[in-house]
Amino acid sequence: MTIPYSVLDLAPVAVNSNVKTAFSNSLQLAQHTEKLGYTRYWLAEHHNMPGIASAATSVLLCHLGHGTSRIRLGSGGIMLPNHSPLVIAEQFGTLATLFGDRIDLGLGRAPGTDQITMHALRRQPQAVVDSFPDDVAELQRYFSNASGAVNAIPGQGLQVPLWLLGSSLYSAQLAAQMGLPFAFAAHFAPELMTRALTLYRSQFQPSSRWAKPYAMVCINLVAADDRQQAQYLFSSVQQQFLHLYRGSADKIPLPVTKLSDDWEPHEIHAMQRTLIRSLVGDANDIHRGIKALLAETQADELMFNGPIVDRPARMHSFSIGAAVMQSLG
Repeated sequence: MTIPYSVLDLAPVAVNSNVKTAFSNSLQLAQHTEKLGYTRYWLAEHHNMPGIASAATSVLLCHLGHGTSRIRLGSGGIMLPNHSPLVIAEQFGTLATLFGDRIDLGLGRAPGTDQITMHALRRQPQAVVDSFPDDVAELQRYFSNASGAVNAIPGQGLQVPLWLLGSSLYSAQLAAQMGLPFAFAAHFAPELMTRALTLYRSQFQPSSRWAKPYAMVCINLVAADDRQQAQYLFSSVQQQFLHLYRGSADKIPLPVTKLSDDWEPHEIHAMQRTLIRSLVGDANDIHRGIKALLAETQADELMFNGPIVDRPARMHSFSIGAAVMQSLG
């Protein structure tokens, strides 16, 4: 049986492009990966970042829902402390009403932005971190059949699946305590991956919906017909990392054959440490990398982030990823 494989999309906006094109590219990629057997297509909430167009996550999911028919759609994730749980329940209750049992609600507790934008979102950092478990529990109640003084309409009784996302031990532990599936963000924060997965599985408490732990690992996938082309495409995310590291949230850079010479040694080290789990290469390289990752993590599902700005190359990369996953099955 083939291990499920899925897509994470940040609706990337390249320096020579715009948001409308990013939305069109996301729809075409969702339709393409649906045909390739991908299980889920998730969008990530980020704010005040010119290179990421998925800020209004639930709205963009609705756009993708009308253009697809089978693939599950969801958030990877909604940064719950930015929102009222009731509002998120109503939004995803609306999506579940429109598209049936195709909707997932992945939740994170990071801001998905910078300190100034956090203030614009009316977010109070310490208070929302402390209330995150209660907010998740409140969401669960809104999707249940229980009726209270305040109900999510639509949303009540729809049982939209909740996931906890994270790159830390905290999220892994909370997912275990609440009996929820857990997705680890190894595509940008791989250091605690093994410890987080071990903690999640060892402390998992069965819930009414999940009798046993279910762990998904998200990694960057940049696949091409030859290694040189894959490394060329991968240079976009390397350059993007440097911009973010230096505090500049620009559009996604176009790939280059050689990275600039102005990188400081500590910047190169930080980039390599952050992107170390990325799978970059031809089909054989990707096959070996995925096989090793599955052996190491025993993941129940893999999710691929495809940080490629060229639309045909991005779609081809996901085609290679699907072929590899099917061959491993």
